[in-house]
Amino acid sequence: MPLLPFLAPLGAVLIWSGNMTINQLTVGTIAPSSIAFLRWLLAVAVLTPFVWRQSWRERHAIAAHWPKLALLGLLGMALWQGLAYVAAASTSATNMGILAAMVPLLTILLSALVLREPPSWGGCLGGVMALAGVLWLLGRGDIAVLANLEVAPGDALMVVAATCYALYGVMLKRWPLAISPWVMLYVQAVFAVLLLLPAYLLGPMTPIDTSNAGLILYAGIPASIITTYLWMFAIRHIGASRASIFINLMPLFSALIAMLWLGERLGWYHLSGGALVLAGVLTAQTFRQPIRRHGEAR
Repeated sequence: MPLLPFLAPLGAVLIWSGNMTINQLTVGTIAPSSIAFLRWLLAVAVLTPFVWRQSWRERHAIAAHWPKLALLGLLGMALWQGLAYVAAASTSATNMGILAAMVPLLTILLSALVLREPPSWGGCLGGVMALAGVLWLLGRGDIAVLANLEVAPGDALMVVAATCYALYGVMLKRWPLAISPWVMLYVQAVFAVLLLLPAYLLGPMTPIDTSNAGLILYAGIPASIITTYLWMFAIRHIGASRASIFINLMPLFSALIAMLWLGERLGWYHLSGGALVLAGVLTAQTFRQPIRRHGEAR
């Protein structure tokens, strides 16, 4: 198989990992409500000249499914990154990368609940391993700390954000809408802008200047549009399951980028906790034999 289809998800995950560092750089530079809104406003502005004609042709399908598109825009665009910008104020880019890597595992768990897909042995074992890795990370490698663990607000928000993005993927699978992929992205981005507008107007509206313009550009174009194109390309050529495995590289990429750009130190508990989360996700994706009740037909 050609190498290009595998470079696409690798590039997408690398850009997403860089966005974890961008999240940290926004702290004190631009308000979370401002960059969350301006990011998708920029994405909509860039996409409009290319997509609006096709969107008009598909307007009847959009009108029929707008509540679903609005919910997808809320989960996958407004909340996923909006919460991450808030989380960046009280956690590290390394922690954010590790917790974001739980998305594939959370997708498996939510698929069992929402889509009624039977859980697998690997999913159950992997879930336990990943949870242990997260607790080890939050306790900074000290078992005694776990007894009186106080989770940092940023870490808790990243778990919520990862859950929102996992639910986004599950609902995409549950709702196979007859809308072209770029129009799907465009309409969801429009709803994200509308949903984020109240917080932008109520929150501190940080003016755009030389200190934050680059952050908005990165978040709005590479981390929103380019990654979506690469991800759709990867899914089309190698499938969603094989593409999602690359998300497991996010902790490694996030830690390396944070070390280079933010000067974050990589502790041994980052390595051990991240390895345990990675092993859990890989276990869940590798051993997919469903758990069957005794006497159930195979």
